Amino acid sequence: MPHQLDENQKAHYQREGSLVVDHVLGADDLVVLNEVIDEVVTTAIETGEADRQLEVEPADTGPNPALRRIIRPYDLHPGFRSIAHDPRIVDRVESLIGPDLELQHSKLNWKPAQVGSAVAWHQDLSYYPHSNDSVLAVLIYLDSATEANGCLQVLPRQHGEYLDHRTPIGRFAGRLPEDVIDGHEPELLTAPAGSAIFLHGLTPHASPPNHSSADRRTLIFAYRAGDAYPLFYGSRTVHDEQGCRSIRGHRSPKARFAGPAPIVPRIDNSDSLYDIQTG
Repeated sequence: MPHQLDENQKAHYQREGSLVVDHVLGADDLVVLNEVIDEVVTTAIETGEADRQLEVEPADTGPNPALRRIIRPYDLHPGFRSIAHDPRIVDRVESLIGPDLELQHSKLNWKPAQVGSAVAWHQDLSYYPHSNDSVLAVLIYLDSATEANGCLQVLPRQHGEYLDHRTPIGRFAGRLPEDVIDGHEPELLTAPAGSAIFLHGLTPHASPPNHSSADRRTLIFAYRAGDAYPLFYGSRTVHDEQGCRSIRGHRSPKARFAGPAPIVPRIDNSDSLYDIQTG
């Protein structure tokens, strides 16, 4: 694997729960992805598929609502699929969770200038618990990420357990209570465009609003090991599994049970993270 992580990088990921690798994609890749994004957005609008493929910011942005997400970009264009299978990404993922890999989901988060929504503190695996925690997300910055435009923030070394995302009455809120975050010092993951963050599925993370004058977009692919099986807890699991795709190697016929005990959420619909957190 020509793009595998070295021992220091792997140790950093295992210890801290995240790893930033600068300039995984080059300038030419970003030009192509910008063209792909324009094509996908235009096609979704012209074909009447915007409600199914795109999310918009709830803030009043005038006659042309600002986008905040492309849903399942992997399925919408070969340009996105090419990046999801790119050895520059997948070799590094294999370094962390093994040779048998599946895409758990894909999305493109878009923090438009001035109105980009905040994402509250949460753990990804709280939304889709698995039989083990060999699940991670690769977040590819398509624009330079700074504190001003709402870069990703993480809580280092807090990925050893599932934290409780429930309300006092037991309903899944999709976000962590403030008292869980208090006392921890967030790390801001600033990086130039083309950089990738490898984020453990249990690392608490968030991003503030974008109050800057520039958009910040992040292409996200979540990968899981071939022996990491989702825990069924209702229609949400079925909905999520429809977006899974084979990436490398083979699906194990046996589930591996390992890692911290999952807290099983109560989610009765397929709403996005934004809607669940605000609801």
